[in-house]
Amino acid sequence: MKNDRSELLENLSCAQIVDCSQAGSKNLAKYKKIVNGKVVIYYYCYKCNKPIKPTKKPTEARQSVSTAEVLSMHPKTQKHADEPVLSLEGIPDRNLTEEVCTKYGCYVDKKGSHWYKYGENVWKVRDKNKNFRWIDGGGEKDVLFGQSKFTPQSSKVLLITEGEIDAMSAYAMGIHACVSLRDGASSAVRSIKDAWEYINSFESVCLCFDNDPTGIKAQKQAAELLGSKVKMMNLREPFKDANEYLMNRAFKHFKEDFWSSSVYFPDGIISGVSLKDIVFEPLPKPIAHYGWSLDNMSPIFGQTLVTVCAGSGLGKSAFLKQIIYRLLKTTDYSLGLIFLEEAPKKTMLGLMSLSSNKNLCLADAEATDEEKKLAYEDLQPERLYFYDSFGSNEIDTIVSKVRYLAKACDCKVVFLDHVSIIVSDGSNGDERKSIDEICTKLRTLIQETGITLFMVSHLARPTSGKGHELGEQVQLSQLRGSHSIAQLSDLCIALSRNCMADDEVEKNTTVVRVLKNRYNGYTGKACSLYYNKETTKMEEVFEEDLEEAK
Repeated sequence: MKNDRSELLENLSCAQIVDCSQAGSKNLAKYKKIVNGKVVIYYYCYKCNKPIKPTKKPTEARQSVSTAEVLSMHPKTQKHADEPVLSLEGIPDRNLTEEVCTKYGCYVDKKGSHWYKYGENVWKVRDKNKNFRWIDGGGEKDVLFGQSKFTPQSSKVLLITEGEIDAMSAYAMGIHACVSLRDGASSAVRSIKDAWEYINSFESVCLCFDNDPTGIKAQKQAAELLGSKVKMMNLREPFKDANEYLMNRAFKHFKEDFWSSSVYFPDGIISGVSLKDIVFEPLPKPIAHYGWSLDNMSPIFGQTLVTVCAGSGLGKSAFLKQIIYRLLKTTDYSLGLIFLEEAPKKTMLGLMSLSSNKNLCLADAEATDEEKKLAYEDLQPERLYFYDSFGSNEIDTIVSKVRYLAKACDCKVVFLDHVSIIVSDGSNGDERKSIDEICTKLRTLIQETGITLFMVSHLARPTSGKGHELGEQVQLSQLRGSHSIAQLSDLCIALSRNCMADDEVEKNTTVVRVLKNRYNGYTGKACSLYYNKETTKMEEVFEEDLEEAK
């Protein structure tokens, strides 16, 4: 059987059915609905925005006043002793005058409770302890306090506050159309949805919620709904809400803050006006240089993702080690080294080889222990942090290691060789999705930490023509697995070499090309590097040198 709509039975206080832990959470409704032919009674707290399960038998309200008796009352009219006497003498302890209270139909009874009018025969009562209850005489209930006092389109700007006192305070300080949410910050989204047509009849809307975490959060949620017509009032210190301006007679400050309210932009969206100061700041300078003609296209910048790509066995690791060694000799940065295809010992020996000008990675290397010691110390090993990849190479593991190197070890530059081996260890079996995932996470991490990350990527085999091992020129489309590598990289460097050439010079000369350059757009051939087998260094050579060698 289809469930019937819920029927409101009565309004209660939370304290009448449950021991409420929050002061002021006294705004409860009792409902009845038919579920599968059975009558179900439930309670809903508008303050907490959730159903409430009774823990004790519902009790009668502490102050029993019939609707008929309330509606028969008039300001300053004496009634029987058990009936509240309503007064329009204003609210002196909030600096609200009789004139303002009359405008909004706000009364105060002899016990000091505030009676806020929400339409004909409908009242919201707030006692001295900030407990709330509703008295509903069957009239139409306004969604917003003060809504019936300001007709649609009666003003260019509608000011919405969090509470009734603040709405009256803003009006007292000279703002024309001021309303408030029905049940404070917790009702912001619901109240705006319910009063959508009324609110949108105004040219613009200004939100003036309390300057506390709850109010700020609710103000952003409300602004998301209202879109481009909404402005946010930034309350200056030490004022928490509109009434505090009024209490301190800071009328001028309130109006200044009202008229200077800023247009709301969701997180991630900013106005061009806010860039005025930023565009005059100096542009970032390079943090280091390669030492080759590659610097003419793009030196090394901070907060950058540099992808190095080449076919298998064409010297990507040697290229990275050359950059690492130069950084050790020309900067004071700490460096993070994640070489997933070789042990930290081999990586360290490769760097020591560059220092000693001898290939210490060979078992028969002619080098004394003293020479090795000098080479080791020359590297300043305290600045180097290695990841021993014996274990998990899963995406989240590698990302966490990069974050640790950046934050805990204070590494300015991190080297990852190579991304393809990480996704091959992935559990989802989809290489393209895995590459998208790790590239996105690494790009986000770069923005978060400000590091420069050199990342090696393998290439897909060419579909036609000669292979990369024969010197085939690399294209962006050949980056293995996913376009996200090219899209998210700031600089893409491709290495190509004919490692099968008969000529020794050609066989050991790597051509360096820039495939993508977000810095200045320069792409194409950057330089040629000759690999010296004895010193293990990649030394730049020029066309005339290559011609002479032939």
